[in-house]
Amino acid sequence: MLDIKRIRDNAEEVIELLKRKGQYELSPILNLDEKRRGLLIKVEEMKATQNKVSKDIPVLKKQGEDCTQLLEDMKSLSQEIKELNEELKKVDEGIKCALLNIPNTPNSKVIVGKNENDNLEKRKWGQIKVFDYEIKPHWDLGTDLDILDFERAAKITGARFSIFKGKGAQLERAIINFMLTVHSTENGYTEISPPFMVNRESMTGTGQLPKFEDDAFRVADKDLFLIPTAEVPVTNYHREEILSEQDLPISYVAYTPCFRKEAGSAGRDTRGLIRNHQFDKVEMVKFSHPDDSYNELEKLTSHGEKILQLLNIPYRVVELCTGDLGFSSAKTYDIEVWMPSYNRYVEISSCSNFEDYQARRANIRFRDKTTQKTRFIHTLNGSGLAVGRTLAAILENYQQQDGSVIVPEKLVPFMGGTAIISR
Repeated sequence: MLDIKRIRDNAEEVIELLKRKGQYELSPILNLDEKRRGLLIKVEEMKATQNKVSKDIPVLKKQGEDCTQLLEDMKSLSQEIKELNEELKKVDEGIKCALLNIPNTPNSKVIVGKNENDNLEKRKWGQIKVFDYEIKPHWDLGTDLDILDFERAAKITGARFSIFKGKGAQLERAIINFMLTVHSTENGYTEISPPFMVNRESMTGTGQLPKFEDDAFRVADKDLFLIPTAEVPVTNYHREEILSEQDLPISYVAYTPCFRKEAGSAGRDTRGLIRNHQFDKVEMVKFSHPDDSYNELEKLTSHGEKILQLLNIPYRVVELCTGDLGFSSAKTYDIEVWMPSYNRYVEISSCSNFEDYQARRANIRFRDKTTQKTRFIHTLNGSGLAVGRTLAAILENYQQQDGSVIVPEKLVPFMGGTAIISR
């Protein structure tokens, strides 16, 4: 969340930056903050009076003065202080609730725009294959090869679920193992296998709650949530901790299934593997010194790109404009993979710097080795990559005229030597 002191001292600047994301009203929180400061002044004045009179009463008693009325006044003052503290507690809760519902401000250098049409293409990689025969979308390829089964998934669970079968299940597992191996052995990440359910505090820490609770799958009787991304458990791994500056940056990679209702995406990319309620993802998470976090964002993005380069699949990198940024993000690059059946690029990873927004919510700090004071860490994350979308991109970009699919060279060892998937 944003720093209330920053909002108080630089209200116009914060309001202007938030306008670049949309319309967010700060006057209620500023009014609550002013009320809080007024209450604090009253309480401190009353406590000062209470302390002074408490010291005066023994002296007055020694002088033979009747302190009955003074003691009654102090009793009333104690009750007033108690009531003001209760009111102060409610105001503090109101401020915290308001702060949790205000998005992160975009970095001042992020391009200003309204939506995805204003995003900026930064670079492209790879040669888009020109097919001289009619191509199939990945859902038809997978069905014809008997490696994907959407019909039985719908029977078992419902719409927008998938079953990977035979060589399809093996390919999915190969992709996961390949990604984890590259990130952990070549890119310097420590692998983590986290829980797939998290508590309310964890979802609040990364910014999913309270705003996006309706898009989360919740285990009602336990008040636990199925994770929408490994970002949630891995970022919260260091919740309420003070890290050592010399250990920064800390980089983790995790494979997990992810669960999302995707309530606002009806009718968009709903066929096949692109937008499922349950999907697999390999996630990269970084904890960085604030001075280095934008260098780390570039590294993080390049690590996502590296996977597609090794698989030899065309992609592009897009910088999101302010209007297309996520709720918690200060700056984001999307990596978009080429999908022949769509004849366009499709997002396969979002790589974001949240600056200290998540760290304030989750209270993740580090101790400055020079001043020995604690400061909030910067957190970053990005998909490295979405597994189902990677599999879909492989099927579509590596399909052959006879309906078979060539396995990318780097995945063959993870496929037990299988180089071609055919019926």
